[in-house]
Amino acid sequence: MVEGFLPPMKPTCINITSGTHTYPIHIAKGLISRLSSLVDETAPKGRRFIVSNSTIWRIHGQIISTALPDAEIILIPDGERFKTLHTVGRIYESLIRAGADRQATLVAVGGGVVGDVAGFAAATFLRGISILHVPTTLLGQVDSAIGGKVGVNHTLGKNLIGAFYPPTSVLIDPELLTTLPRREFRAGLYEIIKYGMIASRDLFERVERELSALFNYDQPSLQTIITECCRIKGSIVETDEREAGLRRILNFGHTIGHAIEAVTKYRRLKHGEAVGYGMLAAADIAERRRKLAPAARKALSALIIQLGPMPSVADLSSKQVIDAINRDKKVREGKLHFVLPSSIGVVTIVDDVTTRQINAALRRLGLRP
Repeated sequence: MVEGFLPPMKPTCINITSGTHTYPIHIAKGLISRLSSLVDETAPKGRRFIVSNSTIWRIHGQIISTALPDAEIILIPDGERFKTLHTVGRIYESLIRAGADRQATLVAVGGGVVGDVAGFAAATFLRGISILHVPTTLLGQVDSAIGGKVGVNHTLGKNLIGAFYPPTSVLIDPELLTTLPRREFRAGLYEIIKYGMIASRDLFERVERELSALFNYDQPSLQTIITECCRIKGSIVETDEREAGLRRILNFGHTIGHAIEAVTKYRRLKHGEAVGYGMLAAADIAERRRKLAPAARKALSALIIQLGPMPSVADLSSKQVIDAINRDKKVREGKLHFVLPSSIGVVTIVDDVTTRQINAALRRLGLRP
């Protein structure tokens, strides 16, 4: 879909048109120093409330507070298991006690959990206030902060409660990634591989070539790859904002990935790691259906292995995972819509993947019956 891109040598701005408004994605090293002026460009002139967590705030709080000195701070617990309605309620309570009105803006500073929770709070508080994303993780910068999906998990499944609520803007500073633990950084790389698999062989091969530079937080490499992921997702979201068709390809690896997260109660794996397992299983199914060449499946597997070890899933039951899949929001009218790769850079959406095929793929991942 997207081929032949050049490294961005200057700050980049990508505009995404949603059903309600057009919003910019600003991408540049050192962007945080301009945070106040960039917020003022798109947000209402009311009060600003930063939503973050204690871990992120300990690392980035000083620079964010300096850049946005008049903002009020709301800290939520850290971790996927706190992506719940209870945490959203804590944000509501802070806003109500502070007397926030409809001119208020939430500034989400953190990874995917912070962005999803703050975004859902913004979508529902006073029937909607502005949300602006400042993602501090690689996964947030290439995926979760873009496209307007916000929401929380339920004990029976991931992201079952949510909304489509586009931000006023997204501010991406790759320099923030230099503080990420290696495992957290890897979690974002799985999503980048996903973009290569669904839309761009060039991107997939660039990750293969530049993996060492990426792990060394090379800023030109990071900005180039982040920009390309944002362009791919932006193009898809503009075409299909509410996931009626094309946007479903972004779920590559997520059907099984979400189920594994739910079965492990969102404690064992990073989201990206679960997607990594999901991509391996989807590619396995596609190869055995003779829709994906063995060489392409091996290339995907080799790149995922290169990223490093993932938490074991050998103690999980394939039956439990399949039960979780059947509760997934990707089941429509009783049929599971499954994204399968046909080559590197091309995927298809099918609705005839059988329970037997899924079970066999899970067993080959090492799960027990």
